[in-house]
Amino acid sequence: MAIGEIFLAAFLGMLFTRLTSPEFLKFARREGIWKKADKWRGMLLKVQEVLDDAEEKQLTEKAVKIWLDDLRDLAYDVEDLLDEFATESLRRELMAAEEASTSKVRRIVSTTVSFTKISASAIKFNPKMRSKMKEVSSRLDGMAKQRIELGLGKMSGGRRTSTDAWQKPPSASVPNEPVIYGRDGDKKKIIDLLLTEEANHDDTNFHIVPIVGMGGIGKTTLAQHVFQDGLVKERFGTKAWACVSDDFDVMRISKAILESVTSHPCDFKEYNQVQVKLREALAGKKFLLVLDDVWNKNYGLWVALKTPFAAGAPGSKIILTTRDADVALMVGPTEYHCLKPLSDQDCWSVFVKHAFENRDLGAQTNLQSVCERIVTKCKGLPLAARTLGGLLRTKQREDEWEDILNSKIWDLSDSQSDILPVLRLSYYHLPSHLKRCFTYSALIPKDFEFEEKDLVLLWMAEGLVPQQVQNKQMEDMGAEYFRDLVSRSIFQVAN
Repeated sequence: MAIGEIFLAAFLGMLFTRLTSPEFLKFARREGIWKKADKWRGMLLKVQEVLDDAEEKQLTEKAVKIWLDDLRDLAYDVEDLLDEFATESLRRELMAAEEASTSKVRRIVSTTVSFTKISASAIKFNPKMRSKMKEVSSRLDGMAKQRIELGLGKMSGGRRTSTDAWQKPPSASVPNEPVIYGRDGDKKKIIDLLLTEEANHDDTNFHIVPIVGMGGIGKTTLAQHVFQDGLVKERFGTKAWACVSDDFDVMRISKAILESVTSHPCDFKEYNQVQVKLREALAGKKFLLVLDDVWNKNYGLWVALKTPFAAGAPGSKIILTTRDADVALMVGPTEYHCLKPLSDQDCWSVFVKHAFENRDLGAQTNLQSVCERIVTKCKGLPLAARTLGGLLRTKQREDEWEDILNSKIWDLSDSQSDILPVLRLSYYHLPSHLKRCFTYSALIPKDFEFEEKDLVLLWMAEGLVPQQVQNKQMEDMGAEYFRDLVSRSIFQVAN
């Protein structure tokens, strides 16, 4: 995704601010272009309202992607036109100063240009500028109309809930990978936590074991292998798996858990019925529940979901996987298990399994070097190794492998790779101010280690951090943004 696209919302906001500034409003009334400027503001507002929806729909709809590209180009042209107004104003000031009497002193402010000093002739008698204004008006009108044709609309809560956009496939308790590489230590630690009897310091009979890590690092796969472990099966007579994902619907999740526990479909329509039945199903039983891929940080929703779990027997456990450390802390425990990237050797094992499952790697000596370099690009992410291995298993020629090696994995289409869509979920769950900060960080070279304070200062210089919010200084706000991105596994802390 181009940097210009992601900054589009902020850029349009800046244009709207310029068009609504007191100086420009006064100029527009005086120079007779009030109606045209007002039309621009109205159409920009309509376009801004659907940007979030367009940003998601562009993943699956090419026409929306083209619309965003055209909108970005138009925004740059509007900015250029506003700059031309300012330039013409300064030129006329300089000309007036030269023609003025030498006995009269005029002060020319060159550091800032006011729209109030743009003469009417700069607009009315400049056919080129007048033509540009007409063109911008026509294009803005077209963009506003096209948003309706594309079905773009406002998004409640800042996010669209339509199922049209790519969504992560639901997970199940049955492992997708029969063998798990490089996670023996992680698996043992999680199992030890499950089998350890912990003293209850509150009224709950269950304890939560969170697994935290970035998208594609193998949290779900690890949870699946733990869930199916023999010792775990012996300890917990009642087990349930629920894929939560980004839609934390308490009713849906509760029904999924109930159906998993009872192995029967749940036809209840009322939330109370589901909660009561789930409590009865768990009463007095030592259960193991996996809540996979949790994003919710609304504590009230979590309280509503967990209420029936209190009926379980002491020693019950819940495994929770999430990308966000704040989610792990919100559900109760003060510590969580942080999943790290695989070693190059383990990542190599994942890659080879999917790229050469039924072939002899020794017979592919010409591909050995290319394979090693491709694995290095996976950066320890098993999802990347698996996806690229699956992509390359159908390719026989060395030049095809070289093409993949020399391309960016982010350039692969969604139909070819799970990598980008999975990581995009992390991006779409960011609030708008963090999206802008994260995107700006994409300007930093790959594999470059940076200090928090240095990046925060760059954000401040670009106007990505508000000057003051609730008596907090810019540096403090920037530090909060940075720590939030770290907790969401967007930034990785260097060793």
